[in-house]
Amino acid sequence: MSKHFLLAPLFALIVSVVASVCAVSQALAVEPIKISRDDVALNLTGAVEIYRNQGENFQVSTAPGADGIVRRIEVEANDQRSSGDWAVFALANTTDQQLDRLIVAPHFRLVGSGLFWPDLGSNRLTAITPSEGLAVDRQASPDADVFLVTLNPGAVVTFIAELASPKLPQVYLWDPESYKDTVNSYTLFRGIVIGIAGLLALFLTILFVVKGTSMFPATAALAWAVLAYICVDFGFLNKVIEVSPGNEQIWRAGTEVALAGTFVVFLFAYLNLNRWHGHFSYGAFVWIIGLFLIAGVAIIDPAVAAGIARISFAATALTGLGLIVYLSIRGYDRAIMLVPSWAMVLIWLSGSWMAITGVLDNDIVQPALGGGLILIILLIGFTVMQHAFAGGGAHQGLFSDMERQALAISGSGDIVWDWDVLRDRVVTRPDVSVQLGLAPNSLGGAARNWLPVLHSDDRDTFRTTLDVVLEHRRGRVSQSFRLRGADGHYHWFQLKARPVIGSDGEVIRCVGTMVDVTEQKKSEERLLHDAVHDNLTGLPNRELFMNRLEAIISIARTEEKVRPSVFVIDIDRFKQVNDGLGISAGDTILLTIARRLHRLLKPKDSLSRFAGDQFALMLLSEQDPSRIAAVADAIKQAIKAPITFAKREIVLTASVGLITWTTAQATAEDMVKDAELAMHQAKRFGGDRIEPFRPAFRTVGTDRLQLESDLRRAIERKEFTLAYQPIVRLEDGSVAGFEALLRWDHPRRGMIPPGDFIPVAEGCGLIVQLGLFAMQRAAEDLADWQKQISDAPLSVSVNLSSRQLIRRDLVSDVRSVIARANLKPRCFRLELTESLVMDNPEQTNHVLTKLKQLGIGLSLDDFGTGYSSLAYLTRFPFDTIKIDKSFVDDTSPKRAVLLKSMVNMAHELGLSVVAEGISDESDALELRQMGCEYVQSFMFGAPVPGDQALKMLKEQYPLAQA
Repeated sequence: MSKHFLLAPLFALIVSVVASVCAVSQALAVEPIKISRDDVALNLTGAVEIYRNQGENFQVSTAPGADGIVRRIEVEANDQRSSGDWAVFALANTTDQQLDRLIVAPHFRLVGSGLFWPDLGSNRLTAITPSEGLAVDRQASPDADVFLVTLNPGAVVTFIAELASPKLPQVYLWDPESYKDTVNSYTLFRGIVIGIAGLLALFLTILFVVKGTSMFPATAALAWAVLAYICVDFGFLNKVIEVSPGNEQIWRAGTEVALAGTFVVFLFAYLNLNRWHGHFSYGAFVWIIGLFLIAGVAIIDPAVAAGIARISFAATALTGLGLIVYLSIRGYDRAIMLVPSWAMVLIWLSGSWMAITGVLDNDIVQPALGGGLILIILLIGFTVMQHAFAGGGAHQGLFSDMERQALAISGSGDIVWDWDVLRDRVVTRPDVSVQLGLAPNSLGGAARNWLPVLHSDDRDTFRTTLDVVLEHRRGRVSQSFRLRGADGHYHWFQLKARPVIGSDGEVIRCVGTMVDVTEQKKSEERLLHDAVHDNLTGLPNRELFMNRLEAIISIARTEEKVRPSVFVIDIDRFKQVNDGLGISAGDTILLTIARRLHRLLKPKDSLSRFAGDQFALMLLSEQDPSRIAAVADAIKQAIKAPITFAKREIVLTASVGLITWTTAQATAEDMVKDAELAMHQAKRFGGDRIEPFRPAFRTVGTDRLQLESDLRRAIERKEFTLAYQPIVRLEDGSVAGFEALLRWDHPRRGMIPPGDFIPVAEGCGLIVQLGLFAMQRAAEDLADWQKQISDAPLSVSVNLSSRQLIRRDLVSDVRSVIARANLKPRCFRLELTESLVMDNPEQTNHVLTKLKQLGIGLSLDDFGTGYSSLAYLTRFPFDTIKIDKSFVDDTSPKRAVLLKSMVNMAHELGLSVVAEGISDESDALELRQMGCEYVQSFMFGAPVPGDQALKMLKEQYPLAQA
């Protein structure tokens, strides 16, 4: 009794477990899909059950057979790299016939592929195992996994598919013949689309080669990118090149990146965004570079690259929409013409988004989007060609010569001048009357209408030129003339025209261009004025005064009533005023004196500033000796009148030399020399006096005349030599270069100081020959030294005089000196004083710029002692400044601050600094700490002859000699 009682619960438990197992098996059994003979294509995707991570051996229950029995089968993986993912579905043949069907799983499906980390396709099914019946045969297909299955009449077969990838986007059951027809139809459609894409890309490329503007290559590149994308998407690439399994994703991602990149390039090039703002160029460049880098990522992770490319394409489309709307509102033609194409792009973009997110789930979507992409490129191509042939880039190279010339004239802004000779009608386009402020077309009609507005000096020339062209029936009109504007001011124009001859040999038209050259003429006049006028006072300089005097003397030789008188005026002790009150005060006083003297002039008279405090006056209005004396006294009193400056009264005196022309004075130079002798005699007598010239004064200046005569012979006899003072680097004490100093060893007087013979040479014009000698000898010596010490980094500096600076041949002289010595231009330097530079800054800047273009160095000597403004000096192309000795010797408490400010300022301007006149080591150390690079003084080396300079260099560069 108790034994049966114990076995009852155990039996109940076993029954319960068996029932549970049967229940589980029943639950795991798949629901079979019934197929009939009329079924062409069935979507099995929703009926497929996916099992993840089941291992290499997978057990599953089959669908209930015709007898209702559920069986359990086990399948082993065929691929050793199997991930353990399996798919199970069941098919039931409800007919009484055997059915053959194709199980098709596409490798890539755009629908549902996703925006981020999209599914770019791969092999989906490794193998399919049926639960009964014949084995499944894999069919050859490049873009899908295709298996042929055979279903017996009334059979229910469960299929276990080994998955080759984690995703299975779609599985279809096809009738073999229907599937073949569908593939063929798609093949025809794809072939047509690819053909259109290829022809379009080829055509746009040819258009780019012919036209060459940036819009065409950008469009062609986009077309080729679309062609590549279509070839990959339609599986055409596999037929052209062999693509190994697994590389389809790389190719697909690469084409999507190329499509996104060329889309950006097209938008940028077509809208010509760089013309609107430079930031567009930077943004587009960074964007394209980023996509280029993403193309490299496609090799490592194609899904990431494709996702970024899809986002970039969408961002480009939306950005382009904003730009097109903005530029269309502003009336930009290109943007307006792109509106239809961009609307198509946005529609295509919306369809693509709905497809990849699964909103549109249809097999026709993917090829339809490919065809739509071709339609977009076709529309863009039509837009580009429409723009080109409507007046854009395609007309380049297709213009006639006349059209090209017309466009060139229009682009240059020149005025077309057309004179219809037969009707005597002048037409200007654009109307020059409007430019002059006159009534429109007031200068139209007959050519004589121009005469009233022409400058009186230009009327005869204008009339004669046209008459000559009509008479000779050939030639060209090239004339400058002035036209009066409505405001009374004259405008300069340059007319260039040529006659047009009719069939009868007569001139029927005269056509050319007019250019407004007013600014050019003003610049030329300003440059000419600065070349012959003093920069401070605006008075004529010595050269212009001498030229005028020479012209008057020529007239005086034939006209008895013309007897010029010359006054040379020198302000007594003016240097003390400069030293006591400063340079700015001295300049103000000179301006005051110049205005006072100018008020004494009459229309025929002329005033000039010879030098710093020296003036010259040419008197023509008075011939009577008593009246000339009265004028001289008026000059004296004008200068002597008190000048108020900074609440102080300054009283100056002047020494005046006077001479009236006689036949004894052959030239203007002789007349001015005699007046200067009289002025110097007045200074010898204590100044503040007027001294008429007397021949006896010439004996007083005999020494100067003798010196001038000896100076001329000294050049011929080669009595001049050069001494070289070293310029030393403060950092290590090495010699960086030399300053060449002129020395005159007179055969009787011995060594004559430069301060004695340089002014004489400047006065008689010999300074040009001396300067050329110094430059040539210094360059030759430096070239010889460099040969002996193996091209050591040395330079030689030569001082430049005012006479040399104003010569037009200075640049060619320097070029010739460097070439003859076979010297590197950077080793040759010229030094100019600050005062010399500011005598005529416009001319100086012009000459120095040309000298700098030769490659030579330029040093500003005696920096800080002149009267120029620092703002003005920044215009000159100096590379070195030389601080004057007076700043180094200064003992005031602010000396260090001043020196440091000079050095820092020079370095800020990119200039190196040479300090002159250092007398002790403490000054040298202080300057070195301030950043001064070079020093030149007797403490570091006195001027020495050339052979001693070479010896010094050989000691510094002993190894270079070998």
